[in-house]
Amino acid sequence: MCGARGPGRTTFGSGRHNQAAKLREGRGPVSKGSVTAANEAQRAAWRGGGLPEVERVRPGLWSIPVPIPINPLRYVLVYALEVPDGVVLVDAGWNTGEAYDALVAGLGTAGYDITDVKAVLVTHIHPDHYGLAGRVREVSGAWIGLHPADARLLRGRYDDSAVDDLVEQERALLLRCGVPDLTAQELAGASVMLRQFVTMAVPDRLIEDGDRLGLPGWDLRAVWTPGHSPGHLCFAEPERRLLFSGDHVLARITPMVAVHPQSAPNPLADYLDALRLVGGLDVEEVLPAHEYRFLELAARADHVIAHHEERLAEIRRVVADGDGPACWAIATRLSWSRPWETIPAHMRRTANGETLAHLVWLEHRGQVTRVPGEPDRWYPAG
Repeated sequence: MCGARGPGRTTFGSGRHNQAAKLREGRGPVSKGSVTAANEAQRAAWRGGGLPEVERVRPGLWSIPVPIPINPLRYVLVYALEVPDGVVLVDAGWNTGEAYDALVAGLGTAGYDITDVKAVLVTHIHPDHYGLAGRVREVSGAWIGLHPADARLLRGRYDDSAVDDLVEQERALLLRCGVPDLTAQELAGASVMLRQFVTMAVPDRLIEDGDRLGLPGWDLRAVWTPGHSPGHLCFAEPERRLLFSGDHVLARITPMVAVHPQSAPNPLADYLDALRLVGGLDVEEVLPAHEYRFLELAARADHVIAHHEERLAEIRRVVADGDGPACWAIATRLSWSRPWETIPAHMRRTANGETLAHLVWLEHRGQVTRVPGEPDRWYPAG
């Protein structure tokens, strides 16, 4: 079964730790809700709708906010790790002029030029993380690293010759979910416009689970955390007790985990397994790609797992109350952050994919049954 396949092989630094963090640079912890913000100014910028400052997080480590166009997340946090002959980036941002200029300016604040970048470690292939990597390589000669599971998806997602096939696969999936034909046609291509924010770049290095990156002055190690994407990577630094978490674990929101044509068969199982894995790492501070840095990784992982357990229970109830509802119909009856009729079309597609991921998880555990067709219909097991 897909969810049992892999995250869990990385064993370094395991064992939960009482996270009484002593933060560098003279910043004290500030308790806010379920996790503690590592930097209150960064958290305040997130809550206030602005960009945080370029920040020296620790000696040799910088956080650079890079803006995201037309997106409620507003920015991706690119991390610059100093090495003897330059810097190594964790993620890069979207391929827009504004994003590139912000990255160049942020590196300048840290005392570096874009030509000083030696590598870009990409957590996953979504445009806000991978999009600028190719452009950075063009001007600096940096190598790009990516997990092979995501590298295999690049052509289908970003190559002009293959994108029509991906759109058709998405349309067929939406029809099996019970989406009306005209709506399915509209939603299937909803993400095509995002390709303009990506410079297609084949990675120079494939990074596997547990790989040590060999960066001078850093003992950075890859942790494979599939779910949000099949090849999502976190990067752990055991000596400094840091985790660069990408989108896998964020301070407030939960990442999208959905079934779609490029997903693993059971992405939610993969994601929950990976959450349990990182929740057991000995980590003092989490450096995510969005929102703000935080402490209490284990508690946050437990909270997100509990959130998905609540969602699974809600979906079981909706299936039990219906007469073989399709996935789309189930999604319309779930609790979302706003009424279903006010959710934009492209976000309804995401909601449908997330609902399907939970249904697949329940199916693999024998808690619901699928009757294939167009649409597939879902029933309580037994």
